[in-house]
Amino acid sequence: MIKRNYRLAAASLLSMFATYTFAMTEEVNMVPVQLDGDTVELEIIVHKPDGYQQGTKLPTVILNHGSTGWGTNPSYFTAKIDYFDALIAYFGDRGWAVAVPMRRGRGNSEGLYDEGFDSNRKYGYTCETGRSLAGAQRALDDVHASVEAIEAMPFVDTENLIIGGISRGGILSTAYAGEHPDKFKGIINFVGGWMGDGCPTAEGINGSLFVRGAATKVESIWLYGNNDHYYRMSHSQSNFNKFVAAGGKGDFHQVNVEPGQNGHFIGSYPQKWTALMDEYLDDRNL
Repeated sequence: MIKRNYRLAAASLLSMFATYTFAMTEEVNMVPVQLDGDTVELEIIVHKPDGYQQGTKLPTVILNHGSTGWGTNPSYFTAKIDYFDALIAYFGDRGWAVAVPMRRGRGNSEGLYDEGFDSNRKYGYTCETGRSLAGAQRALDDVHASVEAIEAMPFVDTENLIIGGISRGGILSTAYAGEHPDKFKGIINFVGGWMGDGCPTAEGINGSLFVRGAATKVESIWLYGNNDHYYRMSHSQSNFNKFVAAGGKGDFHQVNVEPGQNGHFIGSYPQKWTALMDEYLDDRNL
């Protein structure tokens, strides 16, 4: 386990995190898990509020990462995820621990990154429904292994557990929560989807995965930005409608970004969603 202590107080970040005063301790854990009959080590990055007292149980949020754009640049596979900073700050300021698991082949995790690639991997992610959904199932297997490993960590209050993510992490978190309807107190979906809506099969792929999440017993929060370069608002609203029609519960929010900003990155603009998240957590006594 590697530990780092850091504070988000740099001048360049003050405008983004102006309302946050937190300090967090980062722990990098390499956790052996069983996947597809093999033992692989998955990287799980844990952030605890500074001053955490050993033996104390903490409410914990699990944040699942997204894709690598088009899947055509292998250097992105092992790059450190840096777009959760605002969410880590938000939850850390409220006394939560944050766990960020890396799926196979991502970050420092072992194994092959194989989440729905074309048969010729140089072309990146495929629109072919069967291969794409098989990649999503592989990712869900990784999520399951990570969640079980996180639940076993001694600081985790398993009675106060939230799952969420950005982009592919958002749709995976929703689908996984539906398959484990009693496990989580909240579900956070930032700009979730599996395939960009430029893919002709995206409606079927994304809709089917979100419908898998409808069995969850808790309400979810869906946050989508306008001018998203991957998902038009109409496509994301359609996914939400399918989720609700299948029995899912939640609130869909359109978050308006500034001209020239890509709405797919709203997770990095906390001033756009902090009040909505506060309301969501307060309504659930979280």
